[in-house]
Amino acid sequence: MASARRFLASTPNRTFIVWPLAVAAFELAVRGDAIQVHPWALAVMAWGYAQYRFVGRYRKRTGGGGPGIAHAPSRLVTEGPYRWCRNPMYLGHLIFLSGLALFFGSWFCAAVVALHAAWFERRVRRDEAHLEQLFGDAYRGYRAHAKRWLPGVY
Repeated sequence: MASARRFLASTPNRTFIVWPLAVAAFELAVRGDAIQVHPWALAVMAWGYAQYRFVGRYRKRTGGGGPGIAHAPSRLVTEGPYRWCRNPMYLGHLIFLSGLALFFGSWFCAAVVALHAAWFERRVRRDEAHLEQLFGDAYRGYRAHAKRWLPGVY
């Protein structure tokens, strides 16, 4: 039971394993033989996963720390993908889930994406407060020029 709880507590496990299985099961249960998939959306899913994975490696190599804010970087990372977006790894999760919704043409999964977007927004606000405590003025300066989610937008 504890190992299942640990598995489900991992955001990447939920995003890249649990939700795809749950959405597939839901869509099969609701649509059965009428299920249609859109293979082109696999490219969106691959983009989201690759962004999460490669940005995570870049962050670890450049800033230290480990996965998630629980193991915050020891150095502020403001270059590479972080030059334009303060949360490119979390954005990768949302891109992946959006691709999953497109793949199945699933309103259920679109609701999952909306819920995750709200959840990530709350999480990001906590993470950013922690990073501000760690890096002070350097982080405030970085926050002033790099958008939270989308370059040039928000």
